[in-house]
Amino acid sequence: MKRILTVLFFVLSTFPLSAQDATWIYYPGDFEIWLGNETQNRRTERDGFFPPFWKMDSHYVAVEFSTKLVLPVAEEVEIYAEGKYNIKLDGKILPACNKITIPAGKHSLNIKVHNQAHVPAIYVKGQSFGSDESWKVTFEDKEWIDESGKASDTSSGTAYLQAGRWNFNSPDTPPSEFKLAVTPMTAAGTEKKGAGELIDFGKETFGYVKFHQLKGKGRLNIYYGESPEEALSTTHCETLDRIDIDNPSANDFTLEDSKAYRYIYVETDGDLSYSSVSMLYEYLPLDYRGQFRCNDELINRIWDISAYTMHLTSREFFIDGIKRDRWIWSGDAYQSYLMNYYLFFDSHSVTRTMLNLRGKDPVTSHVNTIMDYTFYWFIGVYDYLQYTGDREFVKQFYPRMQSLMDFCLSRRNSNGMMEGLAGDWVFIDWADFKMSKSGEVSFEQLLFCRSLETMALCADIMGDTEHEARYASLASDLKSKLFTSFWSANKNAFIHNRENGVMSEQVTPFTNMFAVLFDYLDAEKTKAVKDNVLLNTNALKITTPYMRFYELEALCKLGEYNHVLKEIRDYWGGMLNLGATSFWEKYNPDETGTEHLAMYGRPFGKSLCHAWGASPIYLLGKYYLGVKPEKEGYKEFSISPVLGDLKWMEGSVPTPKGDIKVYMDKKQIKVSATEGEGYLYFTSSGKPKINIGDIEQIAANRYRVMIDTGEEYIINGRF
Repeated sequence: MKRILTVLFFVLSTFPLSAQDATWIYYPGDFEIWLGNETQNRRTERDGFFPPFWKMDSHYVAVEFSTKLVLPVAEEVEIYAEGKYNIKLDGKILPACNKITIPAGKHSLNIKVHNQAHVPAIYVKGQSFGSDESWKVTFEDKEWIDESGKASDTSSGTAYLQAGRWNFNSPDTPPSEFKLAVTPMTAAGTEKKGAGELIDFGKETFGYVKFHQLKGKGRLNIYYGESPEEALSTTHCETLDRIDIDNPSANDFTLEDSKAYRYIYVETDGDLSYSSVSMLYEYLPLDYRGQFRCNDELINRIWDISAYTMHLTSREFFIDGIKRDRWIWSGDAYQSYLMNYYLFFDSHSVTRTMLNLRGKDPVTSHVNTIMDYTFYWFIGVYDYLQYTGDREFVKQFYPRMQSLMDFCLSRRNSNGMMEGLAGDWVFIDWADFKMSKSGEVSFEQLLFCRSLETMALCADIMGDTEHEARYASLASDLKSKLFTSFWSANKNAFIHNRENGVMSEQVTPFTNMFAVLFDYLDAEKTKAVKDNVLLNTNALKITTPYMRFYELEALCKLGEYNHVLKEIRDYWGGMLNLGATSFWEKYNPDETGTEHLAMYGRPFGKSLCHAWGASPIYLLGKYYLGVKPEKEGYKEFSISPVLGDLKWMEGSVPTPKGDIKVYMDKKQIKVSATEGEGYLYFTSSGKPKINIGDIEQIAANRYRVMIDTGEEYIINGRF
């Protein structure tokens, strides 16, 4: 329920004040939880409802909003609320009237809102102030009214947070009415098939099917498919709609629910007819700030399809795949955060997703019930700090980080390590080889160690020296155990797991490549992992884009740029050769025909548009254009461009307040940045020259140039 109250403050001064911007505000994290419930409970399997299987929290139904005012003059103030509400001014509840008189001066304004169905929210707009993130909010004000009618003002122990907000900047667009954008899209082709019609929209897409000039009485049967085989399989396609129509006069009809598809197969009975079928494409408006182009058109196509895949899965939240789950999975989302930093740099999408995944206390299970996904949540905070510099996020949600870490610490075994307990899912990857997920899995300990390091960093931001020391000590101890418990001198690699004190003989790639990514290895062990695991043709093979992401990143860190480009061409190019218009959940080159569509024991269970398939965005931006933050929020950055086997490349990497542009060919490098400062690092076999600034030699054939904002630096050399 939305109600409006206008509060008129009589003008005591002739000095006009400019209008203050305002926005809808709510308890931080509550909109994200409410919207996640709305989004994730839209999943269907065939035509049946399929809700998430983990604990789903809800928003607080009664929230108090407060601010302190210093008014040099009186003001007219509008107040909009989602829900029933009351107002206290200076501790007094206002009577039910539309106008009050208040003198200029210092005041306390409190608004309490109740809403069971939607998130309690307010929009307040005066001449000199408006509702924004500076307002304080709480779900328990602990205040009572005394016999004089005044509030107690003794809310001891009440936790106040800064208000949450997004982009609801008009009183006419409250949070409960949020919808993704839509735009019309026509079909690319139609074909009569059996008793119906197969409609092709030309590429993987998402939206509402629209029938034009639909007329008659009967059942409308719509079968969706990411492939023609799936759409035509009326008994096995993953999603479908069956709708009874009684429409005597021809008019347009748009389905209520949006779905993912490239193809739809339509059958009708009775006397139903329609003239044509189109769709309303549904999407989150985002700017493609990151760019990449090079001389290799295959790599360009792979970047483009990766960007499209990323956009399709960037919706209300970063979701896994658009056809099947449409859920918020922490492991999938973590990779989306990283790709987002090199494509959209939409920080709100990151925090919305992280807040939904975290939920509320008490913690009763791992995130998504998956142990490694809990650890990815912590690591996501670590990276978010590095890319955005947003310490306010940590200050707001540090208590939720602590309670989640306390849950993890409470589930350690007698060795101080994590094991999967009853109700825990140890995922790691969808692997085509057998691996145990029981006992002490080395990969889980490694992610746990990084999570503890994240908590130490956040404790430092909070000035919590006691917990900073504790988390740092726990991380150091666990890192030591990684090497004493799992490193095999015989195999020169980390062993996969240990059960009941017995070490397995299996070497899987996961722990080994993440140890490279986290810089946990010395030079000798780094070379051992590179030779014995990552470049060993006899080692166990990864067949999901999910873990290929990390495998190729580790190889980039080890300088194997030509090898990684070849792998990108072969692996992602292999999907393109099979007609992919977005990248898949899993790709095994050894499979043939409709084997590529099957997964989970179902002929069309595989997602052909999966967020973790878009990793070339991140790899090309971070390791070829070579751009990354060195201090939080790109206050200092580094640019280390590498061509690999390319002849030239150019691109742009977004930062919090601007962009870093890079061009490189065999003879020239050009860079510019619109914020911060940093260093350009490069290797030249000849003495380089520069148009501005100074070149510093730091090793044989190795140089750096300090880059400041506002100028384009052009370096000529032999690269």
